[in-house]
Amino acid sequence: MAARVAAGAGGGDALPLLDDLMPWSVRPLRPGRPWVTAPDASSLRARWDLLARAEGAEQERLFRPSRSRTPLTPAAALPGRSTGTSAFARDPGPYPEPVRIAHGPFDEQWLIPDHRLLDAARPELWRVADGHQLFAVEHGYVPQDGGPALSATALLPDGHSPAGRPGRIRPLYRRPGGLEPNLAPGLTAELTARYGVPVNAGSVLAWTLAAARPSPAGPLVPLPADGELWERGVELGQELLRLQLRGARGGERPRLPGGRRPYVRAAIPPRPDGLRYDAEEETLVVGEGRVSPVPAGAWEFRVSGARMLELWFERRTAAGEGLAAVGPRGWPQERTSELLELITVLALLAGLRPRQQALRERLEEAEALTRDGLRTAGVLPVPAPARRPASVLDHQEEGPEGQFALL
Repeated sequence: MAARVAAGAGGGDALPLLDDLMPWSVRPLRPGRPWVTAPDASSLRARWDLLARAEGAEQERLFRPSRSRTPLTPAAALPGRSTGTSAFARDPGPYPEPVRIAHGPFDEQWLIPDHRLLDAARPELWRVADGHQLFAVEHGYVPQDGGPALSATALLPDGHSPAGRPGRIRPLYRRPGGLEPNLAPGLTAELTARYGVPVNAGSVLAWTLAAARPSPAGPLVPLPADGELWERGVELGQELLRLQLRGARGGERPRLPGGRRPYVRAAIPPRPDGLRYDAEEETLVVGEGRVSPVPAGAWEFRVSGARMLELWFERRTAAGEGLAAVGPRGWPQERTSELLELITVLALLAGLRPRQQALRERLEEAEALTRDGLRTAGVLPVPAPARRPASVLDHQEEGPEGQFALL
């Protein structure tokens, strides 16, 4: 069944939700304490050493206990991680090498991967995070925002939302090794038959990045009846995905065309006191430092109502408390490099928005598959097992106090 439909998510004639197409989802991580993440890895090592050397009440104060975690709470090791499982106060164990994570949209940070320090680490995500996995991360819904409904990353995402209700994290594959796509059973076969071209998990993700629109119920994903429109959207989505992956999975690092690469024109001071944008000069003013050229699209790029460059800067200059206050004394060179890359990524994504808008306008007028149409095709309703994590029957993981469990 194909019809012209409104963007509502309620009745059978509504557009399908991302939840219909990628049914297994995981709630965002809940670290429970801010000091377990940082923009730089060296700060995490310094924080760990301070906590491990502390004792008694001082260690508890630094730890910032919650109902889920205290220094006396044992916890299972995260999948793929060799960390202590006894209570931290009794045996901290060796320092676990930090992992790079996606801290909300378009911000890459570091995390200490020790389950004893994290209130809700979502082990099911760690179990499938490998060199083949990609994650679709829904953004919090903010009415009239106009920003993207979701983003994609090859890093383990924490699902943090800059504003609004946090969305869900949806792995592209249900098993390690890029096995068992996290798609509604029968979806790729139905779309392949309709469009006359092979449809796989990667093309569904690419289409979703290009065409999804936000709604209170989660991202809406219009599926066209027209195969030519599908191919155009997938091509656009693949460009969006390449930019968001930032060179991961064998891709190239993003670069602005025509030699308009942003440069530091005046050095960024050790402790910049603010961030502003000079539109006339296309310059980002970082304290007394100056970076240009910075296209206006990069400065204005927002997700869930938050301007991404401002949020990135605030996270790196806000005063922390306790262990979260432990960080670099100045402005590391690596931070400048990350800022230049973020400007590049946001500028390139903003440059693709006219094509996205044109695609969405076409979709407004085109025949589309409805939820009823997917029911008729046998794709919906999604069977309950497809909404649960896949079992890993041959994989042992260390539980609390060194015990082992067969999953």
